[in-house]
Amino acid sequence: MGRDPQKTKVFLLPRIGNPPPTLTPMSFIVPAIQRRLRGMSKPPLPEILQATYLAEVRAGALPPEGPAEVAIAGRSNVGKSTLLNRLAGRRSLARVSKTPGRTRGIIFYNLTLRWPGTETRHALRLVDLPGYGYARVSREERKAWQILVENYVKARATLRLFLVLVDARRAPGEEERQLVAWLSSKGVPHHVVVTKMDKLRASEQGAVRHKVRAAFGSNPPAVTLVSGETGEGMESLWAAVAFSTAMKEART
Repeated sequence: MGRDPQKTKVFLLPRIGNPPPTLTPMSFIVPAIQRRLRGMSKPPLPEILQATYLAEVRAGALPPEGPAEVAIAGRSNVGKSTLLNRLAGRRSLARVSKTPGRTRGIIFYNLTLRWPGTETRHALRLVDLPGYGYARVSREERKAWQILVENYVKARATLRLFLVLVDARRAPGEEERQLVAWLSSKGVPHHVVVTKMDKLRASEQGAVRHKVRAAFGSNPPAVTLVSGETGEGMESLWAAVAFSTAMKEART
């Protein structure tokens, strides 16, 4: 099932004349980006009204499609759960663990949010994908995770953005490059998010974006630098999410 156009609230770019005959998801814009284009120094953060666990899937059918979905993937211990909790505005929605490979299935969370200055409520779904690069998991289980994620990406009409997480303290490796190349080949909008920026000295932070982009070669993806611990960079990340996502108005 795809998105129901009758239930989707659409925001068009301001002052650009008549819209083109066919709109793509990247033609949609939500209030955060509108305010940024109107001169704000940085976009606002949304107010998270509700954040709830929906389901975990290790095999079989996925939950019915509903709100627009943002998938989050990265190596084990990249800070995925910490970032997810920061996005959800909750400290313990996703379990943060020092044990690598804790996420063994696809976990779905529902958010209801509202942008500052508006009364409109929006629905968004965060999708926590299994971590990769964990040596203690058997080859068979890693293969099962890969198939699970591939089937999700191929089948999910409501997937609007795929966030690939990279630890600020290490360069993207072959697995990250392969994942980004695969997403590009499937036409899936994606964004590289560099986590744990708070772990770097100020003198080290300036070169991170260039190093990460360079690791992906001649056609690098968009990159945002964040810290799930401190909230650094979350305005920019939410702007990327908002720009790539046509959010359905929450039905209450």
